[in-house]
Amino acid sequence: MKHFTLRELTASATAERLGIDNAPTAQAVANLQRLVEHVLDPLREAYGKPIYVNSGYRCAELNRAVGGVATSQHLAGEAADITGGNQRENRRLHELIKRLKLPVDQVINEHDFTWLHVSYSPRHRRKFI
Repeated sequence: MKHFTLRELTASATAERLGIDNAPTAQAVANLQRLVEHVLDPLREAYGKPIYVNSGYRCAELNRAVGGVATSQHLAGEAADITGGNQRENRRLHELIKRLKLPVDQVINEHDFTWLHVSYSPRHRRKFI
């Protein structure tokens, strides 16, 4: 993990505020490492600027607290919500993911590019929503 840390992929202001232990399982850590290795680090290298993680791994309690769906890939450490800082930069990231043909499972444009949900899993559906 060259450009991202486990700490930033598990950090949560909501977890801190509510006293939720958001420590990932060993499997979730392995999944986060694959997400970074195959998607986030290559994206950061091509982008040439920092990419910020709004939400990465979420334990079940945290996922419920933030209103996440029960099937969220965040629960398995397979997803991160990222931003380049604004809608214009998030559009750039979205297009860059497509152009680089990164092995994503899903990329979801959230709220008109307010952030991007990016996931990596063995399914590699390359689904852009």
